[in-house]
Amino acid sequence: MPLYFYFEYIVRLDKFICGSTELTRSLAKKALHRGDVTCNGEVVKSSDFKVKNEHVICLNDQQLHLLGARFIMLNKPLDTLCSTIDEHYPSVLRLIDVIKADTLHIAGRLDADTTGLVLITSNGQWSHNITSPKKQCAKRYLLEVAEPLNEQLIETFKQGIALNNEEGLTKPAILEILSSHQARLTITEGKYHQVKRMLAAVGNKVVKLHREAIGDIELDPSLALGEWRYLTPTEVESVK
Repeated sequence: MPLYFYFEYIVRLDKFICGSTELTRSLAKKALHRGDVTCNGEVVKSSDFKVKNEHVICLNDQQLHLLGARFIMLNKPLDTLCSTIDEHYPSVLRLIDVIKADTLHIAGRLDADTTGLVLITSNGQWSHNITSPKKQCAKRYLLEVAEPLNEQLIETFKQGIALNNEEGLTKPAILEILSSHQARLTITEGKYHQVKRMLAAVGNKVVKLHREAIGDIELDPSLALGEWRYLTPTEVESVK
């Protein structure tokens, strides 16, 4: 379930309705005038009625909740974009069936040809803690490559890689070789196409890429590609 506001609030009823449904202010007022809205079981038609924590507000007998910050994990499928708008491919937000999806944004992006964990939220500071280079939030990827992997690459990635058109080396990365053509890679940066560029810099090519984890948040194995769920409070709190 999403996280709701639990602090004491007093807000106009029409604003409360708009903040907990897809209705505009005009449509909210029409619903009030029709008698579709109740407070603690009693019909309320006044737009400026003050809603308090102890009030139970219902629209057509369905209880409303004023949305607080929302935190979502998605198992991103191929050919979708980590963008708030559709471009060449559809936005991943089309896969999230929630009200007011336009208030959500994506905390860290994946390419259209990359699958796996994407975090989506309405909380800007929480998102910043994931994406800011200063926070060094680790991201772990499962990858397949075109050419065989050499054990010497483990130390090379640990020391840092020189990327084309970049000054200096990447921050130390952890490479775990699983087989001749498969590995896990953990990085603490978010440079443009970084994983693909790191492998290209050592003469290889990524042919399949899947993100498994961001910080302490692991992709839920029960989520099929394209499926999502709300984060647990523990998962949310793991991002500092």
